[in-house]
Amino acid sequence: MAATASAQKKLVQYVVVRSDLIHTMAWPLGAVITQACHATTAAIHLYYSDPDTQDYLADLDNMHKVVLEAKDQESLSKLASTLSEKGVAHKLWMEQPENIPTCLALKPYPKETVQPFLRKFKLFK
Repeated sequence: MAATASAQKKLVQYVVVRSDLIHTMAWPLGAVITQACHATTAAIHLYYSDPDTQDYLADLDNMHKVVLEAKDQESLSKLASTLSEKGVAHKLWMEQPENIPTCLALKPYPKETVQPFLRKFKLFK
């Protein structure tokens, strides 16, 4: 039943990664992918009890994630501030020990709930 509820709601976990880490700062692709993994895992952990998170996890073979790109730290930080102001649950991942914001992951949400906040971000390339 949870899988059906999840499919009807079209639950999506959005991930926003800084593209300048690769294109300007020359981070290895694997290191950037790791940042996204850290952020999504942290968001799932932080919001584990949330009903949408539970529905999302109930159908592991059909999880849906969308990975978007933020052009730089300022763009990612501005998104994090907007999401916080609007009460949108997310995790801004800070790479340690440098304390650099690298990635942001939302908890799973119905697509239409959070898409308006993410429209200006393109798919990560």
